[in-house]
Amino acid sequence: MAKLIKKPSDELKESKPIKIKKEQKLKSEKESWPESEEVKVKKPAKKATTGKAKAAPENIVAESPQIMSNSVEPYSRFTDFDIDLFKSGKHFKLYEKLGSHVVEHNGITGTYFAVWAPNAQHVSVIGNFNGWNRESHPLNYRWDASGIWEGWIPNVGNGETYKYFIKSSTGENLEKSDPFALRWELPPHTASIVSDTYYEWSDQDWMAKRYQYNALDKPWSVYEMHVGSWARSPESPDEFLSYRQLAEKLVPYIKEMGFTHVEFMPIMEHPYYPSWGYQISGFFAASSRYGSPQDLMYLIEELHKADIGVILDWVPSHFPGDAHALYNFDGTHLYEHADVRKGFHPDWKSYIFNYGRNEVRAFLISNALFWLDRYHVDGLRVDAVASMLYLDYSRKHGEWEPNIYGGNENLEAISFLKEFNSTVFSHFPDVQTIAEESTSFNGVSRPVYTGGLGFGMKWMMGWMHDTINYFAEDPINRKYHQDKLTFSLVYAFTENFMLPFSHDEVVYGKGSMLGKMPGDDWQRFANLRLMYSFMYTHPGTKLLFMGSEFGQTAEWNFQQSLDWHLLQYDSHNGIKEAVKAINHLYKSEPALYERAFDWTGFEWIDASNLADSIIVYLRKGVDAANDLVVVLNMTPVTRSNYRIGLPASGTWSEIFNSDATAYWGSGSLNTEPIVSEAQAWHGKENSMHVNVPPLAVSIFKKTQAAIKAE
Repeated sequence: MAKLIKKPSDELKESKPIKIKKEQKLKSEKESWPESEEVKVKKPAKKATTGKAKAAPENIVAESPQIMSNSVEPYSRFTDFDIDLFKSGKHFKLYEKLGSHVVEHNGITGTYFAVWAPNAQHVSVIGNFNGWNRESHPLNYRWDASGIWEGWIPNVGNGETYKYFIKSSTGENLEKSDPFALRWELPPHTASIVSDTYYEWSDQDWMAKRYQYNALDKPWSVYEMHVGSWARSPESPDEFLSYRQLAEKLVPYIKEMGFTHVEFMPIMEHPYYPSWGYQISGFFAASSRYGSPQDLMYLIEELHKADIGVILDWVPSHFPGDAHALYNFDGTHLYEHADVRKGFHPDWKSYIFNYGRNEVRAFLISNALFWLDRYHVDGLRVDAVASMLYLDYSRKHGEWEPNIYGGNENLEAISFLKEFNSTVFSHFPDVQTIAEESTSFNGVSRPVYTGGLGFGMKWMMGWMHDTINYFAEDPINRKYHQDKLTFSLVYAFTENFMLPFSHDEVVYGKGSMLGKMPGDDWQRFANLRLMYSFMYTHPGTKLLFMGSEFGQTAEWNFQQSLDWHLLQYDSHNGIKEAVKAINHLYKSEPALYERAFDWTGFEWIDASNLADSIIVYLRKGVDAANDLVVVLNMTPVTRSNYRIGLPASGTWSEIFNSDATAYWGSGSLNTEPIVSEAQAWHGKENSMHVNVPPLAVSIFKKTQAAIKAE
């Protein structure tokens, strides 16, 4: 164990020396407290396993608050190797070391505290257990220049609230929450809570096979949602559903709708609810608004049991300037970049991590691994990547400084993102990372070893904006804007793209997805069904924000539940049924996902009929027998006996039509199988006549019976 000393302070009265019995004195790392023997993590006794959810461990709390002078004992979870890794920025499991950990030492249960504050004069633990006394429980400063303060306090256990009192080098008095705390008080309170992430998982089947579900040649239909506003109790509309209550409603709904994954907007602790979770203060803590860490684990476990993957929004791009959190942590710019041109975000009035600092990189990558490790999360969607990549992002001339090569790329952030992705995939090769990146930065979803950033996927923001703008046009004008739909295929395979209709498109006066559609009620719903069908048949994976699947009429309001009552109307229930049907079709038809990121999975049949605004294309799987012909009619005019070219002769059947009456459509279907004709059309040797429904998509597949008959 490393030698422990008290960091001197000219302004604080030195505490009396701690008396240590001779047999307790430290000699060397091997002779001190090896974790395999004397350092014992306190875990609750295992209980009989039942089919019900497992309760979180009971809290271990001191029986009564006691203010005890000199009660912090020398103790450490760090080895010399840990310290070397930490200082070099290569320790990626810091959550096992820093923070608060309940351990048994010399037969007594207590809590080990460790915090990084290299520029502090003095650090102590304050909490209910000592009456928030700043001098009664000072931590010890390590001798090894790691900047870590640590110590073990007896009779403090799970459930105890605490903060760190920090006297800065300039004499400033600070009270800070623990950056590595696993649980926080319910906002607006800001203290950390001694807690753990102990949980008896029962999702082993999912974890063993999730590499199959998360592969890039498998279907990805993601349901993006905000935990606090997806649904609330009608009896108590101002109260949140807990993680466990959410599990009862969400899991069967996602399963019914056919989504493969759910993406939670940030559930890490955040002080300001209207930030939607994107202004994080507790990076290692699940928000207490909805329950305990174990409650969130239960929700994730229930989703896994239903074969539904879980993606978390992760925000390494910035953090708020709240006095109790990371900003100015030890009286200096510890986590944030000191240069305001790199360290302050002008749009969000928040602070940007110092990606060039080793310890900060270790903090962030450890945080990413923490959620994948302790919470069994299946992927991380990384927020605001574009803001990290460019030094001049949202900055005017003179507000940023070029890099050493004279460019605007943030070389430290680029290096960090590469290391983040390399580390994640080396530890968890069966997960995915997804970048919210809106620029033309090259290689976002390409491997690091080829010069890319290493993400598994990237949001296709250009496709999203072009598609929404196209569908906002009156159908009579769409013939002048068809390039908005076809342009995406020029660059569709330069990255592994995910097609998002996300929360950002239904806030700040943008209206709902339904509200963007032109025409009368019937046309608006038909347009929305058509737009979603276009997304599901376009190359790439899919993401849809909650409420959009049933045609929410109002834009998203984070302060209340979605308008579930709309499902009593045929129009809204119809679009929900359409999304459900095409979700299940997407998962069952390999041509829609096997080659989602490969140009060999797509082929234009006809993209030049501007006058009728009809587009025809082919989606191709590994097996040609699975090929699908997709016909989109962007106008409300039905086209009878419309001839389309085919990739092969045979009998073709319509397997999906968004104009079905079950979806509140007009019912203009192709109910009978259609035999192809040996007539060249659209550059193909074979073709057939079809009925093209109004404002709808028709999907055709060659029937197996016809294949066998040939």
